[in-house]
Amino acid sequence: MVGMRDVARAAGVSISTVSLVVNGNGYVSDEMKARVRSAMEDLNYIPNELARNLYRNRTDIIGVIVPTIRHPFFATLTASLQRVLYEHGFRTILCSTVDVNQDVDQYVDMLRRHMMDGIIMGAHTTYPASYWTSIGRPLVAFDRYLGPGIPVVASDHEGGGRSVAEILLKSKARHVVMIGGPREQFHDMPQSGGKRRAKGEVRLRRGRNDLDTTFPTVRYYLTLEHELDRVGVRYEYIEAGAVESLEGYARAVNHVLDFYDDVDAVVSSDIGAAYCVQEAIRRGIDIPRDLQVIAYDGTYLADAAGMRLTALQQDFDRIADLLGKRMIESIEAGEKGVDVGKTGGVSTGRREDDGIVRDAGGAGDGLASPSRDTGSGFYPTAGSLADGGRFLRTVADVVPLHVRIGETTKAG
Repeated sequence: MVGMRDVARAAGVSISTVSLVVNGNGYVSDEMKARVRSAMEDLNYIPNELARNLYRNRTDIIGVIVPTIRHPFFATLTASLQRVLYEHGFRTILCSTVDVNQDVDQYVDMLRRHMMDGIIMGAHTTYPASYWTSIGRPLVAFDRYLGPGIPVVASDHEGGGRSVAEILLKSKARHVVMIGGPREQFHDMPQSGGKRRAKGEVRLRRGRNDLDTTFPTVRYYLTLEHELDRVGVRYEYIEAGAVESLEGYARAVNHVLDFYDDVDAVVSSDIGAAYCVQEAIRRGIDIPRDLQVIAYDGTYLADAAGMRLTALQQDFDRIADLLGKRMIESIEAGEKGVDVGKTGGVSTGRREDDGIVRDAGGAGDGLASPSRDTGSGFYPTAGSLADGGRFLRTVADVVPLHVRIGETTKAG
């Protein structure tokens, strides 16, 4: 087997020079690089990737944890994310926890043992913040709060909720049904003194201990409910089951159409919205005259429902770009000896040239200030969530959503 010593002998250079060329470290003249590369090609030398990574203390592997890739949202996001990471020289280990009936522990263990360079966490977790901050290795959270100092990338779900409300209120909807995941995720962090909200308590109140979820996505439901409450429009929330239970959406849609005779608007993920359109067409319900349908996510499924869905579209490519950027920054911070568990490796509290709002936590009530320049408005960052009465600050990249008006809502 050809080794580095053979390459050095053929190129007439030292082994250390070959090592510098292979690992891309240190200065080597262009002439020396050319000689080494020519010798490598002549000898058909393939660098030992494991040894190279040990030398660099890098694996160039990022773990991406999502609940399932059956769901079109996570399928679309992971496709964009793998492309972004690949363009930056990283390979991806994908863990869909539900699909393989596996918890996150083995991937966290791989990270602790330096078998991966970092983890992008996009699955729901009930681990306390102390579990994640104790890892001391690069972590980036997508649409959830893991702990102080761990960067978060999230869509502006509160802005999305307001946009949905605006569409429905302009069309004079009278009875709105929302179909979504388990309601227990809306309040999964303990309140001060251990008090939890009663099941079914859903109002959006902006008190100090109101933000008690690790899961910012629920803000769109809560904001929509708040806006409907404000003008006295009736609404219901129907659980479709866990995110991987695609069949649960079909059951929920049939339940709504069977038992809510006066429902005139349904809001759900692309899956629920597509099922709703197809079932309404089968039953002879006129869309949008008798029933309006709004999808939240805007994946490819929004164009496969039989009608062009009105949708709140999440910017998957922008989200993926930011997740990749924050991960690379955290890895580089760790290489420089910065405690990534405390800093997250990113800047805070300002808007950068890419138009994304960043916030490191708000004022006394734990809420971020309104952001007029992006149109995203009030957004409570992940850093404003309460954990046992303490407001924990972290970094949040908040990505605006785009409203796409389709055939399933009435003209304004």
